[in-house]
Order: sequence, then structure tokens, then C-alpha cells
Amino acid sequence: MAWSNQGMQSLIPVINRVQDAFSQLGTAFSFDLPQIAVVGGQSAGKSSVLENFVGKDFLPRGCGIVTRRPLILQLIQDPNEYAEFLHKKAHRYVDFDEVRKEIEEETDRVTGQNKGISAIPINLRVYSPNVLNLTLIDLPGLTKVAVGDQPADIEHQIREMILTFIGQETCLILAVTPANSDLATSDALKMAKEVDPQGLRTIGVLTKLDLMDEGTDAREILDNKLLPLRRGYVGVVNRGQKDIVGRKDIRAALEAERKYFISHPSYRAMADRMGTAYLQYTLNQQLTNHIRDTLPTLRDNLQKRLLMLEREVAEYKDYQPNDPGRKTKALMQ
Repeated sequence: MAWSNQGMQSLIPVINRVQDAFSQLGTAFSFDLPQIAVVGGQSAGKSSVLENFVGKDFLPRGCGIVTRRPLILQLIQDPNEYAEFLHKKAHRYVDFDEVRKEIEEETDRVTGQNKGISAIPINLRVYSPNVLNLTLIDLPGLTKVAVGDQPADIEHQIREMILTFIGQETCLILAVTPANSDLATSDALKMAKEVDPQGLRTIGVLTKLDLMDEGTDAREILDNKLLPLRRGYVGVVNRGQKDIVGRKDIRAALEAERKYFISHPSYRAMADRMGTAYLQYTLNQQLTNHIRDTLPTLRDNLQKRLLMLEREVAEYKDYQPNDPGRKTKALMQ
């Protein structure tokens, strides 16, 4: 996709740098940055959607909760293809199996191996000629039951973590729901509705359209008539479990997805706004426009915080620890 305004295209990398700066501070010093959080139940297809964007298998998979820390995934269009972690910035990964291994090991370093969760994010940048500039936060899948050594309140912990992200007014919500389940009971859409009752900042993604019962379809949902969202719904067809285990090439899977939509009698008329390629394109546009709209407020907040810190620094410039007046003031503060 070619942008006539290169300044607009550079907005996402600018926010990426601000996000990295906050992550490296290691404190609660942060702002409500414009971003997209990915929410969905376990086995909803979140991982497959993200891997399809990149065109590589790189996310941990398995039973139970696999994503146990937020993963800030920054996709950057570049002629070369490699990945970098913020906590290992000097190391470039060209083997994406190693990326998966590092995500697993970095998760265990913070959470241990008992399937517990942590809100401390992992920052991963993927450079590739096959991606559009896009930043997504992959959050733990919604679960109902604790397994193994997980704390009994794991459902509450995950719910609170997700609400921390999607509760921010500057956060767009990518609600991933399998089409072969009842949309009215979708955990992702129910949580999104709690913080975005008007559906103004929620983007719906329907996965597993190819697994719906024969004779049924999701046209009413995809036409935004059943549970309307301001930003609408996009349908995708991911690889099946057999394809994932057999390491089916993602490029071949994307071509199969394209053929599925243009040949399906129910989706043929809307094929141009369905599929992974369209989803990535529309998310790039929506995030760019969202950053543009929220940038003035973000800039004002940054300037206010900077001014406050400068005043605090000036106050301590001539600090005399033995001054009784200073001691009293410090104690009162």
C-alpha cells in the first residue's frame, strides 16, 4: 500500500518509540497511548491472526493459557526480515522459531513455570517487507477455569489485566470471536461492551468462518446488522490445527483464504473487505487516523508532565539535607 502522505505513515513508528521509552523506565510512569489491544477467548484464533500478519510461525502454542504476559508487537515495513526484542536489543533474530523460544523463556523469567500471569509486557519488533506499519498488544486469552498450579482467581486476574488496557479511551479494541460459536455469548465482545458500550472503538474479527455448520453463514454479522460496531467486522479464515502442526506455509494459507471468500456464495459479494490482507490494511489506516486524532492531547499531557518534573528537579537543585525546614517539608510530603 502506498501512502501519498509519508508523514501520516510515520505516526505509528513515533508512538512505537514513545512506547519503548515507557517500557524501559520500569515504573508506572506512563500515558494512555493510542494503541490496539487484541482480546479473545482461548482458541478464538488470536495467535493465527497475528502470525498471518507476519507470515511466520513465531507465537507459543499449546494447551491452557499460552499468552501469559502482554506482547507488544510492533510491525515495521522494511526490505529485510528479522525480529528484535526490547530486552535484547543488540540481537537480531532471523529464525522465528528462536523468537518463539525467547518469548517462552522471557515469560517464564517473570511469571515462573506455573502458568501464572504478569502485566509486565514483552516488546517485540518485526521488520519485514510483507507487513504494514502496525502495533498490536496481544493479551492473555480469556479463561474460566484454573489449571495445574495456576492461582484459583486466574480468571479475575486476566479480566483485570485486560480491562486495564481496553479501559483506556485511547485504546482501540480488536475483539476476536470464532464464527462457529454464538456471537451473543462472545467473551471478547462482552468485555469490549463494558468499556465501549456504544461500540465506537471496537473492531470485530470473525475467525473460523470455514468451520460453521453447513447451510449457515455469518453475513448478517459481517454486514454489521446483528451486533453493530462503528468500525464494523472483518472475517478471516486461519489455518486449522492440522495445518499448524504440519507447518503449512502461511503464504499458501493466505491464498487459500482469498479463494475461499471469492468462491463462497455468501461472501463473494463482500470478498474485497474480507481476509487477513484487508484486516491488516484497515488496522493500519485506523490506527494511523486514531493516533492523528489523539496526538494533540498526548502532546499536551507530555508537556504538562515534563513541566511538572522540571519544577521538581529545580526544587531539589539547592537541596540541603541538614536544613531543618527541608526535613520538615520532606516529612510532610
